[in-house]
Amino acid sequence: MASEHVQGVRAREAVAPREEAHRATVREYIESLLVTVILALFGTTFIVQAFKIPSQSMEPTLLVGDHLLVNKFIVGGRGNWYDHFLPYREIARGNIIIFKYPFGDHPYYVKRVIGLPGDRVKIVDQQVYVNDRRLNEPYAVHNPTFSYDPYRDNFPPHSPADLEPGVQSDWADDMFNYIHDGELLIPAGKYFAMGDNRENSADSRYWGFVDRDAILGRPLVIYWSVEGEEGTDRNLNSWFYNLVDTVLHLPSRTRWSRMLHEIH
Repeated sequence: MASEHVQGVRAREAVAPREEAHRATVREYIESLLVTVILALFGTTFIVQAFKIPSQSMEPTLLVGDHLLVNKFIVGGRGNWYDHFLPYREIARGNIIIFKYPFGDHPYYVKRVIGLPGDRVKIVDQQVYVNDRRLNEPYAVHNPTFSYDPYRDNFPPHSPADLEPGVQSDWADDMFNYIHDGELLIPAGKYFAMGDNRENSADSRYWGFVDRDAILGRPLVIYWSVEGEEGTDRNLNSWFYNLVDTVLHLPSRTRWSRMLHEIH
């Protein structure tokens, strides 16, 4: 009996370290998971975020169905004393930016910066001029099938009578406060942005300036690209149908040549 008791004690003593090791492993897994979640939340909040191109306004630079990674950290500077210690960059003319649409509860937009604070911008026969100099725009495309539009192709307008019905009412009321000698003067903290697909872009011509604080970041790379239709995910039914259709035809619809394509 004594020997059996000793053997039982030894067995329990042998099991105890294994149970303790198992509990420690579980704790480590939980801690690792929590750290991963925290880092992921931190990353998507402050550093990088995914974004899908929903429209043709930036074609051919960005296509409907391009999935981007947006660097939110690079344009984070707000004039604080510590900004020069961090890898922030000033927003430059020609940069592509992701920003919150200035009117209503709308998803983020993607456009290209054309005018900076203090710039004077005008469009004459589809050609953009900034501070009296014609802008070199190798990225811009014009569709010859579109008819001439005096508002779209010559901006800013001379008078309220030249406004189009598609212009946001708030912008229509405010625009002429910034027009001087046939040019649009961009105020401090604001940017003038346009789509590369000039005849198919609802941009600053139609709704006004982009506020500095509304800018989310700059797209870095296309991490995935799949053929899609413009606006197919704006309601639940079309979104679900498009998702199922995309999954079923994923290999054939993936634009493999655009994978990991750097954005300029």
